[in-house]
Amino acid sequence: MRKCLRCATEMVEDLDVKVEGGVYGLKVTQQGIFKDNLGKFKCAVCPECGYSEIYVTELSKVKKLALNNKKK
Repeated sequence: MRKCLRCATEMVEDLDVKVEGGVYGLKVTQQGIFKDNLGKFKCAVCPECGYSEIYVTELSKVKKLALNNKKK
């Protein structure tokens, strides 16, 4: 359960993030051409004040990337 950072109301979670007019959502990738997809964005919205936040639900690839960056 996510709570709104502004008013502490329980947020509506797991909403899709899509480009207006497009059927595809946004995805997270490393910089560069032909890099691996690291996950899809999801959104949470506060029904009280409208504050919203974007997050990634699948963190395994991001954690692996962070670990590899620490080793460098």
